[in-house]
Amino acid sequence: MAADDSDVRVLVSGGVFQSATFLDERRFDPVFAYQRAFDVAFEAVPGARRVLMLGGGGYAWPKHVLATRPEVALDVVELDPAVTAAAGRWFFLDEARETFDPDGTRLRILTGDARELLDRAGVPGRAGADDGLRETYDVIVDDCFSGHEPVASLSTVEAAEAVRRRLAPDGVYLANVVSAEEGRDLAFLRDEVATLSAVFPRVCVIPCVDDEFGGGDSGGEDNYLVVAGNRDHELPGAVPFDDDFLGEVLTDGGQGGHAGGLRP
Repeated sequence: MAADDSDVRVLVSGGVFQSATFLDERRFDPVFAYQRAFDVAFEAVPGARRVLMLGGGGYAWPKHVLATRPEVALDVVELDPAVTAAAGRWFFLDEARETFDPDGTRLRILTGDARELLDRAGVPGRAGADDGLRETYDVIVDDCFSGHEPVASLSTVEAAEAVRRRLAPDGVYLANVVSAEEGRDLAFLRDEVATLSAVFPRVCVIPCVDDEFGGGDSGGEDNYLVVAGNRDHELPGAVPFDDDFLGEVLTDGGQGGHAGGLRP
């Protein structure tokens, strides 16, 4: 139940909150603060029309985009078809599609591994180069997690390069990053900022603390959006960082990191 006594249905995987939905007239609105914060993409790219989301879960943000952005075509990559089926039945995805996309032209759901799809798509001579993804996107959002842990294959410099190949020149990439140790450990956040900074010239961090749900969708941890692109964006809530904040660049061959905090 939300702080205002609204009924909420939660998708739990591996003992972790993965998504949620209101059960009343707000059923197409995201419950968690970090999911609502994904809308910053439309401030960064005001004319965005093509959006790719990696990780469907309860389809909280895709439902919201369908309901509020009629100009946007949205592709969602979800690994587990059972999760998509549950979202359709229990999290109002089917209703959202019937209401806001009756001809099925705005939302496409691609079942598969997001990293494998990114690696294959659009690479000359590579098998499966035309297996569903559009040539470019104005916005790419990464909300893939396995329990408490990020999907390692989407967190590396090679993954960032694959994302960049799919972004329009003025497009932005948003990655949801969750802290550890009840918000005290920002090691992975620092590493991910360093990794994306090795590929994109502009990177910023937006905290998305969700006090209503005990610190976010991970049972007391905090969420951060890392936004990367080719140009500066004056985004609300972004906090500054310097070179001392940067962790290690993560690669497919090995990963590392260290603890630390954002500059006040």
